[in-house]
Amino acid sequence: MCPAPRPRFGIMTAPTQVGYDDILRVWREADTVPEIEHAWLFDHLMPIHGDPWGPAFEGWTLLSALAARTRRLRLGVMVTSNRFRPPALLAKIATTVDVVSGGRLDFGIGVGSRPDPPAARREYPAHGLPFQPPAQAVESLAEACALIRRLWTEEEPFDFHGTHHHLTGAFGNPKPVQRPHPPILIGGRSSATLRVVAEHADLWNIPGGDRDDVARRGALLDRYCAEIGRDPESIVRSIHLPVDTDRPGVTREAIGEAIDAGFRHIVLGLPAPYPEGVARWAAAELIRPSV
Repeated sequence: MCPAPRPRFGIMTAPTQVGYDDILRVWREADTVPEIEHAWLFDHLMPIHGDPWGPAFEGWTLLSALAARTRRLRLGVMVTSNRFRPPALLAKIATTVDVVSGGRLDFGIGVGSRPDPPAARREYPAHGLPFQPPAQAVESLAEACALIRRLWTEEEPFDFHGTHHHLTGAFGNPKPVQRPHPPILIGGRSSATLRVVAEHADLWNIPGGDRDDVARRGALLDRYCAEIGRDPESIVRSIHLPVDTDRPGVTREAIGEAIDAGFRHIVLGLPAPYPEGVARWAAAELIRPSV
């Protein structure tokens, strides 16, 4: 039996309630820490925690800036709201970041904001964006994943007329640096979203917290893969774990449980404000003791 692949650790810095210089400082430090292999932002247009009128940066614009100021980290948005941007525009944005980063993008996408936390719902009317019902939003996500992959890989213009998206003469140029395309990470836990994961994802991400629920969702994904003839081992299991800097032992325990459950892509959610040396602290206190 082949040994399980080693876990790969990353960090998440939510781009809200903090300044650009704070996030840049943490990412540039993490870029020098070998144990930290990937870094992530989230995709909200307004704060969902803390001061509801505090700062919140747009994720993809910020990601491009951070891509230009780092050299080693793989990077992404965990996860892009498919409700915010038309898929052809998102494919172009993601390609630009992959080029700027020299081929370091992991493309994270999901249905978009759930009703919980309720603060996430206000983003849509505040920015003139429609909020699709859940069933329609999942269907739209599946079409978006197919369209984005085609824009990244096909060499001739094409038309697409789906239920939710309609493109005429669609074509992507330049192509991403990574071939055939950047890895696609889909985040979510609903059964409908897990069907999209089985069909389209290279990585699947789920928030940690409820160990039994995470196990059930993983088993459901295995079943959906079997139904379409896909090896479930071809999808890397990713989990987001919140970090409590005052209680590192709690986070180490959660990391151990995630690894035992088969997760090999672990994202450590760093709480703001970020103290000096937080990336080195995460490596010393959380990652090294866990591997």
